[in-house]
Amino acid sequence: MSEQMNAAFIEEYGELTNVTTGELPKPEAGEGEVLVRVKSAGVNPVDAAVVRGMLKDAIPGEFPLVPGWDVAGVVEEIGHSVSRFSTGDEVYAYARRPKIQHGTYAEYISLPESYLAERPTNISMEASGGIPLVGLTAYQSIFDFGELKEGQTLLILGASGGVGTLAIQLAKSVGAQVIGVASESNHEYMKELGADITIDYNDNHVGEAVKEARPDGVDLIFHCSRGDSFSQVMETGVLKEGGKVASITNSNPEISDDIEFKYVFVEPNAEQLEHITVLADSGKISVPVTDTFSLEEASEALQKIESLHTRGKLVITP
Repeated sequence: MSEQMNAAFIEEYGELTNVTTGELPKPEAGEGEVLVRVKSAGVNPVDAAVVRGMLKDAIPGEFPLVPGWDVAGVVEEIGHSVSRFSTGDEVYAYARRPKIQHGTYAEYISLPESYLAERPTNISMEASGGIPLVGLTAYQSIFDFGELKEGQTLLILGASGGVGTLAIQLAKSVGAQVIGVASESNHEYMKELGADITIDYNDNHVGEAVKEARPDGVDLIFHCSRGDSFSQVMETGVLKEGGKVASITNSNPEISDDIEFKYVFVEPNAEQLEHITVLADSGKISVPVTDTFSLEEASEALQKIESLHTRGKLVITP
């Protein structure tokens, strides 16, 4: 009989309350794989979407299905041909596989070594587990696609959430200017992270407020929110000629065909995680963990993250 582990999982798609906790077979490290003892698993809105079955047509799943794509932990076992890691190494990863089944809301996960990077040591294990998905999403949006450079201006819609907070800090690491849009209660928080200008979407026409703050326009718009902010910005024409728009919430927005646009669905990338590790260890990136949950509280964590009104990161600590 195989060894068992505790995990939070679902037997069918549906309500977030369907998530239960129990024993599942403990994975093994196959060839080229690393078995990681999960110490922290970041909670993201996409995890709730997975549980509800909203991604089932795009990414196949198999039950019992363990959600979770963020992980930080300790290498417990290495498979044949693994050369980059040894038992006891502290690592982190964005753990999405081609099939959704073995996620990070569990005591253990086995991943290809190519997914893994050494975690930052200047921040806690809990904070490290909150980085991969949001960090890589921000990185691939503003650097890979947006090609953000020193002296340029980045406008972030939804700048106080997980992706937005990493985007602020990554942008500042290359010397860019940042305008963060979020509710008034999050403005001081965004400024602490490095935002140069903050705008409240509740009491402003966001596009007009951006135009007043930056009459010469912005180089990159990073759309991480719901609501009317995006349409208000686009109708005001604050994007510079040749500027770009990246979104993680709308794959087909109503914008002019001559604007360079990309819908970003994050991909695993250990090399980029290694760069993020360097930035975190040099004090240029911090990840405020606002709440931690046990495996038994996974359903509660998913309900909280689905509200899209959380600040910083929520993590599960198996």
